[in-house]
Amino acid sequence: MDPMERLLAERACERLILDFVHRLDLGEPSFVAELFTEDGVWQWPEDGRLVKGRDALRAYFGSRPADRLSRRLMSNVLVTVTSWDAATAISYFTTYRVDGYDGGVVPAGPPVQVGHYEDTFHRAGGAWLLASRTLHLPFGGATPRANSPLS
Repeated sequence: MDPMERLLAERACERLILDFVHRLDLGEPSFVAELFTEDGVWQWPEDGRLVKGRDALRAYFGSRPADRLSRRLMSNVLVTVTSWDAATAISYFTTYRVDGYDGGVVPAGPPVQVGHYEDTFHRAGGAWLLASRTLHLPFGGATPRANSPLS
């Protein structure tokens, strides 16, 4: 793989990582499933969660509470292209989240999660997709309910 092909592959995988959090936070969470291969996997080993396949992913992410407000910050994204059709990545995330949101500005609190993702990617038909996403969560807490909006 020449350097330009590698750079384009890395950027495509980075874009998937960012599209994932944007769809959860700003779009329709169930659309996250379209970023995965047909047999894609999302897992959180420490919690025992394992979701396999696009239909299951669509249902899982689509079941988020409608009144949940979340914003995720992604950093330290490191993509490693292992072949012309495979790559891996590690990225850090911080999640701010409240349930019971009904508009306005809510007081900022501490993040409810800080951790990292380990991803594998596959390229098929020229498009890169997530084959698996594994959540590692060393810092986590309960999602608080939104307080009264700030004036």
